[in-house]
Amino acid sequence: MPIIAPSLLAADFLEIGKACEMINQSEAAWLHLDVMDGRFVPNISFGTPVIAAIRKATDKILDVHLMIEEPEKYTPLFNEIGANILTVHAEACTHLHRNIQHIKSLGMKAGVALNPHTPLSSIEEVLQDIDVVCIMTVNPGFGAQKFIPSMLAKIERLKHIILTKGYTTQIEIDGGVTLENAPEILKAGADILVAGNTVFGAKDPIKTIELLSKMS
Repeated sequence: MPIIAPSLLAADFLEIGKACEMINQSEAAWLHLDVMDGRFVPNISFGTPVIAAIRKATDKILDVHLMIEEPEKYTPLFNEIGANILTVHAEACTHLHRNIQHIKSLGMKAGVALNPHTPLSSIEEVLQDIDVVCIMTVNPGFGAQKFIPSMLAKIERLKHIILTKGYTTQIEIDGGVTLENAPEILKAGADILVAGNTVFGAKDPIKTIELLSKMS
């Protein structure tokens, strides 16, 4: 069964506390938090004070996705405020292996995100050290985008590599996940589904999370 990670970026920011309460009552195991700096991606989202407040409101795993330049500067801070998983973009890291090891040395799981155009070969030499590979299935920086169909083949290739090598790396999918395309995404090899508008735009978010979590 997949891990569901609702993305708070799609929530009503005036009601973040209520959004956390809803997720607490749901079958979602993770809460996905997109941190944007206006440099690596065009938009600015939220930062450490908001995440520190969210940490107090939930016991769910905080899956923090850094869409920022020079993420290594902020790794200790995100650990201090309670991130369980810290994901950096391969495109933003000059010394990716060092970044991964630093994250893990602090006790967090290390994730690496790949933009749609970035080949899997960019992480091949460090894949065994990565806990979660986040395949971006939209171009990062904006919510409510449509899933890029060609990314299914990329998911399949990554799953084949992981299984062939015997790694424990999980595959996370971020962007355009819906109730309609989730089965196909999971069939391609995904382990974790990030869902923003699909959850927070639903009439019954808890039921939507339940439906996603029971797909295979």
